Amino acid sequence: MNVRIVNKSKHTLPQYETQASAGMDLRANLDEPVEMAPLERVLIPTGLFMELPVGYEAQVRPRSGMAIKHGITVLNTPGTIDADYRGEVRVILVNLSNTSYIINDGDRIAQMVISEHVQAQWDEVEVLTETKRGTGGFGHTGK
Repeated sequence: MNVRIVNKSKHTLPQYETQASAGMDLRANLDEPVEMAPLERVLIPTGLFMELPVGYEAQVRPRSGMAIKHGITVLNTPGTIDADYRGEVRVILVNLSNTSYIINDGDRIAQMVISEHVQAQWDEVEVLTETKRGTGGFGHTGK
């Protein structure tokens, strides 16, 4: 699938690191470093603008290494970029650690997955079909 993209950043386009990768790393596009205090959230620009085909979205997800090593994650994960959005791709990061963290220009801050989706059409009814599980949820199996 081809996706139209404008790169106004100082960095190369995101790319898949391996043949089986689902996501591509997004890089911070900054004029100066951004220091994140504990529990602070910041909006980090990438310098990327894209035109996804209708029926597709881009999901912005945390990078596992940043999460486990530094407590930095994507706040609204996964963040959704809709096919009709034409603004800059920006990433909401939050520092869940108890120490400050610095984001530098070019740092890999998140990963992006392009995914196909459908739009649901509601069929309003009075009752739903019964299943063995029923209304059990939120740990209902006790495991």
